[in-house]
This record gives sequence, C-alpha cells and structure tokens, in this order.
Amino acid sequence: MIKPVELVIFDCDGVLVDSERIALRVQVALGAELGWPLTEEEVVARFIGRSQASIGAQIAERLGAETAAVWWERFEQLHRVEVDTRLEAVEGLPEALAGIDLPTCVASSGSHEKMRHTLGRTGLYEHFAGRIFSATEVAHGKPAPDLFLHTAERMGVDPAACVVVEDSRPGVQAARAAGMRALGYAGGLTAAALLEGPGTVVFDDMRKLPELVAGL
Repeated sequence: MIKPVELVIFDCDGVLVDSERIALRVQVALGAELGWPLTEEEVVARFIGRSQASIGAQIAERLGAETAAVWWERFEQLHRVEVDTRLEAVEGLPEALAGIDLPTCVASSGSHEKMRHTLGRTGLYEHFAGRIFSATEVAHGKPAPDLFLHTAERMGVDPAACVVVEDSRPGVQAARAAGMRALGYAGGLTAAALLEGPGTVVFDDMRKLPELVAGL
C-alpha cells in the first residue's frame, strides 16, 4: 500500500532558486580559462545536481588537484557576484509554496553557506530555516540516497512517505534509491527524458506542484 505523502523535500538549485543557469555560465567560462573546454551540455551531464566533492574530483582527475582548487575558488567568487546581481526564485515557486499545506524542507548538494546566500537573496531562507540539509552532512552525494535518507530521519518521516522535488538526473536517481517518490522539474536545464523513471512524475510548470503533490 502506498503511504500518503507527509513531507515534501525540495532540492535548492534549479528548484527553489534559478541558480543552475548561473552555475552553467560560470563553469563553461572556467573550463575555457583553466584548460578543460566544456560545452553547456557537458556541464549539465557532469556537474548539475552533484556535490562540490564530486565536481572537484572530476576536475582534479582531468587537471590535477591544484587546478581543481583554483577552479573551485574562482567558481565561488564568480558565482557569488552573479547571484548578488541576477538571482531570482524559480518562476512559479512562490505560488507553489503557498499552495502546499504539508511540511517542507530542503536537501541540496550545495553547502549550507551557499544556501544561506542563494535562499537569502531570494527571500526564501526564513521559509525553510531549521529544515535545510546539505550533502556536506553525509558520506555520499547524489545520486546516492544518503542525503535524502538523512533528511527523512532528521525530519522524523518514513522515506516511503516523502516526495522529492528535483531538477537533475542525479537528484531523481537519489530519490528513487531512497525509496521516495520524485517529481522531476523539467523547466530548467535537464531534459524531461533524463528525469523520467519509476515512481517519478515529470512536470515543467512549478505552479502545478501543489496539484501534483495532492495527487500522489
């Protein structure tokens, strides 16, 4: 028997805040600058939805640990400037949050510092304060289930009663691996076909989220 949904777990980047497009531009620019030319499609496939540790390991394997450290330092600097000048909430997100009457939280590959910045810039931090979880708290980032299982445990909810809202392939894979239902948001950078899978509903308008959650 399918359990009713008791908790909605939101990814942050690309689901709450429209930051993935910023990260994409910065990563492409850094790749060209530091010796690993990457197309936008390659950045989406390799980096989007993954933790700093995972991305850093890929860069180090390609360019060495020293360059990887420089890359990430430059990324954080450039990303912060872009966030401060361009970042907005995902279109339709305020209406979606207003229409959901279940407990909600955030579980992101990003660090707590990064989420304080991005969620703070968009006025969303206080909405989720005290219910924000990061991949830095677990051994393995997405697509491993660790972060979502950790989040469910901390929130006191059975994983089978959780639904995850994700916009990346590693994110929906992590949700499924955790035994949770997934809502794959295809209004961002990841194609709908890459989000599809068992126990997953793909949608492209954040305003539809309350109706989709209620229908699970």
